[in-house]
Amino acid sequence: MATCNNYQLRLNEPGVCYGEEPVIYQTYKTLDGRRRRLIARIGDGRVIKRFDKTGTAVSGEDIVCPHFLELKWAYGCPLQCAYCYLQGTLRFLPNKKAPNKRPVEDVEAAVKRFLEEAKGPEILNSGELADSLMWERSEWALSRKILPMFKGTGHKVLLVTKLDWIDNLLRLDNALKRNLIVSFSINSEPVARRWEIGAPEPSRRVEAAGKLYDAGFEVRVRLDPVVAYPESGWLNCYVSLIDHIFARLTPERVTVGSLRGLISTINNSKDRSWTQYLAESSKWGRRIPFEQRFEIFSAILEHIRNQHNYNNLALCKEPVSMWDALDMDWKHCRCNCTW
Repeated sequence: MATCNNYQLRLNEPGVCYGEEPVIYQTYKTLDGRRRRLIARIGDGRVIKRFDKTGTAVSGEDIVCPHFLELKWAYGCPLQCAYCYLQGTLRFLPNKKAPNKRPVEDVEAAVKRFLEEAKGPEILNSGELADSLMWERSEWALSRKILPMFKGTGHKVLLVTKLDWIDNLLRLDNALKRNLIVSFSINSEPVARRWEIGAPEPSRRVEAAGKLYDAGFEVRVRLDPVVAYPESGWLNCYVSLIDHIFARLTPERVTVGSLRGLISTINNSKDRSWTQYLAESSKWGRRIPFEQRFEIFSAILEHIRNQHNYNNLALCKEPVSMWDALDMDWKHCRCNCTW
């Protein structure tokens, strides 16, 4: 029989006792220097746990990443993006990054415990270890049982996806929409075609985002990972994508990230052709060199600001030094996974 204290339970093994488990709190230092007592995990953290692997940024090469709650309702992704970090993160699972799910009763129990105990509003990221929409065409869809639990609460669930399987979301009632954020990861056409195998083409992702925007959802966009590919004309490709996005909708937020790879990701990637761009080591794996990243970010952010009069912009997994170089306020960072 599975027990509450066994952290190594198989993903599909029932037996969680979240109603009896304590809610663990921890004092976290925020980017602006404050200290806040927040939920660190529910029970042993198998379903709800705060992401704090990046530490707290202070200066220099420290990674700017506000600590957010993960809703680990499922694992994996059906897509075959060459640079997907899940290849490394989930490398010890029997089926690696193939889509896997937790027993819905375990997720429900953990969410119920969280809703009973949470003192202040939180965003729970359902797409850190899975594509949030990957089961939407099945009985295990996140939208069927788990998302409705948040209706009318002060909390929000962040859905992060490259998929355009939005039919279930469009059928949700307006009250529940206020508790959801849908964030689409979208790349330039050449990059998507070269490395995002199996993902809907960028124009389909933009249209899905537009339909949800029209229906009253809070929609965010991640331009991530940006790659200067092809070497000649890459900027025009991203400019075209950005113009397409803003012609269809006005995202609530746009977060930009550059190509990067943890060593575990690189070692478990079948197609490593993308690693040719990663000539710099950092606290978050290998990266495109700083000077080139600065040029990439400067060009993209300038276009968004000047051509679309839009300023709700952030960077993803970049160090303090890059935020400073771009004259961006990292201490009050409002990126994809935050309020």
